[in-house]
Amino acid sequence: MADDLDIKNIPGLSEEKALSILKEEGYNELPSTKKRSIFTILFEVVREPMFLLLIASGTIYLFLGSLDEALMLLGFVFVIIGITFYQERKTERTLEALRDLSSPRALVIRGGKKKRIPGREVVKDDILILEEGDRVPADAVVLSCSHLLINESLLTGESVPVRKVPCGGVMDMHRPGGDGLPSVYSGTLVVQGQGIAQVQSTGLNTEMGKIGKRLETLEEEDTSLQKETRTLVRNFALAGVFLCFIVIVVYGVTRLDWLNGFLAGITLAMAILPEEIPVVLTIFLALGAWRISKKKVLTRRSHAIQALGSASVLCVDKTGTLTLNQMSVHKIFANGNFYDLNPEKQDCLPENFHELVEFSILASQRDPFDPMEKAIKSLGEDTLSDTEHLHDDWTIVREYPLSGELLAMSHVWKSPDGEDYIIAAKGAPEAIADLCHLNEIDTQGVLRNIKFMADDGLRIIAVAKSHFKQSGLPVKQHDFTFEFLGLIGFIDPVRPGVRDAVQECYDAGLRVVMITGDYPGTAGKIAEQIGLSPRENVITGDELDEMDDEKLQKDINDVNIFARVVPEQKLRLVNALKANDEIVVMTGDGVNDAPALKSAHIGISMGDRGTDVAREASSLVLLNDDFSSIVDAVRMGRRIFDNLKKAVAYIFAVHIPIIGMSLIPVFFNLPLVLLPVQIVFLELIIDPSCSIVFEAEPAEANVMNRPPRSLKEPLFDRKTIVLSILQGISVLIIVLSIYAIALYQGSGDMEARALSFTTLIAANIGLILTNRSWSRTIFATLSSPNKALWWVIGGAFLFLGLVLYTEPLRNLFGFSVLNLGDLLMCLIAGFLSILWFEALKYIGKLRNY
Repeated sequence: MADDLDIKNIPGLSEEKALSILKEEGYNELPSTKKRSIFTILFEVVREPMFLLLIASGTIYLFLGSLDEALMLLGFVFVIIGITFYQERKTERTLEALRDLSSPRALVIRGGKKKRIPGREVVKDDILILEEGDRVPADAVVLSCSHLLINESLLTGESVPVRKVPCGGVMDMHRPGGDGLPSVYSGTLVVQGQGIAQVQSTGLNTEMGKIGKRLETLEEEDTSLQKETRTLVRNFALAGVFLCFIVIVVYGVTRLDWLNGFLAGITLAMAILPEEIPVVLTIFLALGAWRISKKKVLTRRSHAIQALGSASVLCVDKTGTLTLNQMSVHKIFANGNFYDLNPEKQDCLPENFHELVEFSILASQRDPFDPMEKAIKSLGEDTLSDTEHLHDDWTIVREYPLSGELLAMSHVWKSPDGEDYIIAAKGAPEAIADLCHLNEIDTQGVLRNIKFMADDGLRIIAVAKSHFKQSGLPVKQHDFTFEFLGLIGFIDPVRPGVRDAVQECYDAGLRVVMITGDYPGTAGKIAEQIGLSPRENVITGDELDEMDDEKLQKDINDVNIFARVVPEQKLRLVNALKANDEIVVMTGDGVNDAPALKSAHIGISMGDRGTDVAREASSLVLLNDDFSSIVDAVRMGRRIFDNLKKAVAYIFAVHIPIIGMSLIPVFFNLPLVLLPVQIVFLELIIDPSCSIVFEAEPAEANVMNRPPRSLKEPLFDRKTIVLSILQGISVLIIVLSIYAIALYQGSGDMEARALSFTTLIAANIGLILTNRSWSRTIFATLSSPNKALWWVIGGAFLFLGLVLYTEPLRNLFGFSVLNLGDLLMCLIAGFLSILWFEALKYIGKLRNY
């Protein structure tokens, strides 16, 4: 049957043919949620409280006979609709790109070569390679298979996997659920074995398409941040309604002008309502996921972005994440002797090692995918090509796959003369020793040799052989009489940059835990190479089984290396760490890793070699399987949360002077400073600043030199609230002082309003600049690139100039002309309002914030 799985004689579709079919039949996907039309977005925008207030203000101006003010406000409605539409489309395009990245991957044969492509690009007649843990990407007919079991519960509701058989040339599809049939279906799961299948239907034509099932790839869910901000906005809205009512009553009673009282109340409501916060959160999470994807890490669940900054323990697989997963045979043991392989010269292998290599090849797939089997095949081609030990003409008649009970696999071969069966087995040395029924003395000898090889950092397997002459093959491998042949040690180089990444984790207060199926000696050698602190000792899988949960919870604090661990044990490690109040990141790639990935605060699956089941259980997908990318994602997660906190702090700080300058003139019977049209002008600066400007800010210099923050830490904690209130009050005092001085000196209402508003704009820009960093001064941050910042500042000053020095706009805003001295005074006063905060940064009070 392995001959049938040989892909050398299966060319598959050419890339040109596949592209032609793709253009003709479309992508292999079900219709996703319809994109929102311009009218849908328009409806969602105009029903927001801010826009309802704008429309109400415009209506009141019409009743007052102020047509210019009414048209100006309604014009602003369309401007802000344009900005909102741009932000919505940018967010949607980002999410669409992420959905494309997170779609299941498919392994196909194109042009005679194996190629992994997005599942949506699979076309009819494509040749699929199905392996354990994969999601079947399309409806297909099995051409050949080996022990192929498929879970079709998605379509049938029946959890028991069904057995698949080759089609025998009959390309008919059958109904889902039947055992012993050749049909496989899109969305179903390969739980065991492997197979080759030819696609018959894609997209809506699959069984899943027919019954309208949808596979969700990028889930939308409420995070703790969203819940917190929703509560925040609701509380401010309630306060706004109450104060609005008070202002209307006070204005109407003291001035006997109820219509303008309503206008003053609406102005205050617009000033209080922090409608930017939900927009900021949406944009930060969407663009944050996009930025993290640029670091080769795909976000599948948005809560992971928040949790990344709180991660305290990184539990990582050794193979493929810390190492390159590019195996080569480094040392072998047979007939009582060790032999070191020379990569430069492998054509002179001594005769007494030939049988070991021969049977290791026979125990592997003909066309291997596993890195160790590839290394074995390469060794055989280099050392045995001119010998009788390679058997391309032999026929495999049965495979005994690796199982959870026995970590070994066997292939049963039949020689051309057909006289007897030859069985080759390979696997974990303990399992092979068990198959060979070694006595205690021989077992101890094998263990000593294993330790000798493991101390060199090698990954080790054992090889055995057997012969069988009876006509019927046994059910289990144990029924053969095996002979132990020897050991093969593989070296898997550490990935470049891992040592620096591990050190960066330690600097950031992150603990790194290595989990591997290798021997303690091998794990210890790798730990030494990457600079991993071993703490006191190493815990093995067997020792883990003997521990109760209470002891594991205690001992896990002193151990950073877990060796000879099977995937099922990862869940216990996650739960023990969580019980110690750690925020756990866990990596995994196999079907059995899924429970641990789902239980961890942040589950990270492997995008290159991981199974679809692991990807679906994870929060993040590591697209290049590199540990350094995980550390980059943690750094990015901390940066996103920092910038989000700065943005929200800025929003609160800037709203305090706006609220104050809306309330104080009403209560003290002074001329109004802020009118609805001026509030809208301020919003045109605030909205892009808090979303685009702060989102694009680079990380603080100390972002990876401070301990992880608590996952329970709110976005708006006490320290941030105090800083925001102090910033806002200082701006309010400065603006109010300018306003009072102007009135005291006999300036008219229009001049006092112009001076106050100009000072408020300058202070607003000062708040943007000072909140870019809470550890570096404004002058230090000027060297950090942020194109959006300069567009916002330039636009603010340009529009302010137009409002002050263009007569129609000046009249609409109720301003008078300001001279150069007035402008300089307003600019200096505005920036004086944030001078204390800059002084705090300069003397270092905020450097560890």
